Amino acid sequence: MRSLWLLMHLTGFVLWIGGGLSSMIIGVRGRSEDRYIQGAVARLQSMLHRVLIGPGATITVLSGGFLTAQVMATGIPPSSWLMAMQLAGVLGALLVLFVSIPTSSRLARVEPVGETARLFDALRGRQATAGSIA
Repeated sequence: MRSLWLLMHLTGFVLWIGGGLSSMIIGVRGRSEDRYIQGAVARLQSMLHRVLIGPGATITVLSGGFLTAQVMATGIPPSSWLMAMQLAGVLGALLVLFVSIPTSSRLARVEPVGETARLFDALRGRQATAGSIA
């Protein structure tokens, strides 16, 4: 049973980090494109957040909690490195779930030209900051 939880933990981590790196590369490359194309870039990033990054962060945190509970059940106290990893993982996942995903969804609905151009740029900056931290 531990092997299944470890597989889930690693799979979630790959989804989270892989999706995050993909989103970052698309975002960096998309900044040099025409403003109309930047709307399509934002929609692609939103899809990556909903399909890969969010589920990956959730799976990673849940499976990591279960794996830690298994370690604690053996009577061995968890190391400080494990606790630091858990704290960083939970904070990163909360940032993904409550800042990055809602921001990317809103960004996907805003047009990069016209009246909403300033809002688009502000949301894109917030998304870049939150994604880099998470």
